[in-house]
Amino acid sequence: MIDVSGKPVVLRRAVARGRLRLKPATLRAIRAGQIKKGDVVEVSRVAAVQAVKRTPDFLPLCHPIPVESVRADFRMTSTHFEAEVEVAAHSKTGVEMEALVGTAAALLCAWDMTKYLEKDSGGQYPETALESIQVVKKVKGGAPK
Repeated sequence: MIDVSGKPVVLRRAVARGRLRLKPATLRAIRAGQIKKGDVVEVSRVAAVQAVKRTPDFLPLCHPIPVESVRADFRMTSTHFEAEVEVAAHSKTGVEMEALVGTAAALLCAWDMTKYLEKDSGGQYPETALESIQVVKKVKGGAPK
């Protein structure tokens, strides 16, 4: 791990976004509440929060951070299920890894819940893909970076 003992504790905030490409019929089923496993948006939101809190378990050199807030928002287009996760904490190190892990977990959860609709006749996922997972904003001590 990197030594952060000499750094001050300041407000850290990061926002990450990503997209899951799905079939239009799958997106219609999500909107209509017709997914067998339940409400994709709400379960994906819980997955994002759980993943944010467990980020050091996934990334072995990531510092445990006392997460103070997590916001997970979702929207759907005709071709994508999109997630945006914002994480905030007063810490000595940034929270961008937490935001990225939360975004990835939310999208993977949506994939898991809808995979039965996405498979082709051979059991493959030719149209389904995680796309563009990235940090879109990072704030340290109140000033955007």
